[in-house]
Amino acid sequence: MENEEIIDLTRETLWMIIKLGGPVMVAGLVVGILIALFQALTQIQEMTLTFIPKILTIFATLFFLLPWITINLIDFTEKLAGLIINVG
Repeated sequence: MENEEIIDLTRETLWMIIKLGGPVMVAGLVVGILIALFQALTQIQEMTLTFIPKILTIFATLFFLLPWITINLIDFTEKLAGLIINVG
């Protein structure tokens, strides 16, 4: 493999990581900010109040996005397998 191909593959891999992990991270961030705002307004400082809604949101987001994530990972894996076969 040439250096350009390795750089392109690395760039595509990093983009795939951002694309698949981004929605889950954004959902957790939004819920975290909303909970922090609620805690600041009500003066309630309970640790489980921040943890439980965030983890439930992340699980729900993963549950609904799992088919899309799976399709993207399968496509990327097939592309990698094709590159491996062409190199070998």
